[in-house]
Amino acid sequence: MLAPPTYASDTQNLWQSLQSGGHVVLIRHAIAPGTGDPDTFDVNDCSTQRVLSQEGHQQSDRIGTLFRDNGIQSAQVYSSQWCRCLETARGLSLGAVQEMTALNSFFQNRGMQGPQTQALREWLREAPLTQPTVLVTHQVNITALTGHYPQSGELIFLRVEESGDVVQIGTIQTR
Repeated sequence: MLAPPTYASDTQNLWQSLQSGGHVVLIRHAIAPGTGDPDTFDVNDCSTQRVLSQEGHQQSDRIGTLFRDNGIQSAQVYSSQWCRCLETARGLSLGAVQEMTALNSFFQNRGMQGPQTQALREWLREAPLTQPTVLVTHQVNITALTGHYPQSGELIFLRVEESGDVVQIGTIQTR
């Protein structure tokens, strides 16, 4: 099934919403070939993880340019502790990157889906969200929160309700 086209006016509205407060954009990490992580995975050792390909690094640079071209020069940037997410977040060049465990993948530990998604909802409910806020994470986290299955580097724009519930208002694919 194809996603409906996003028109220029719709896209402009997404960027404006991010600047108006009460909104966030989730980004699935840029292109990192493969699926999951090896059994030898260590969150503190990038050599044990899937990392961005050259195309993935270029994609994260393009995403950062997309933000700047739409009037967002800096943002609050939060990331999963996985290297491919940190690489994506840093490649955006929108400001300092803060690690957030609620954004970590639970692909290989599905029992963490409920607790991590709840922790993220609580964070969203309590965060001031007064300036552009970017959360770089994984497909499983985005799907658990929104029901949307994103492509690598896809931007998912959300309005955050006072309850912490989120409403997906649009997406932008970057590949």
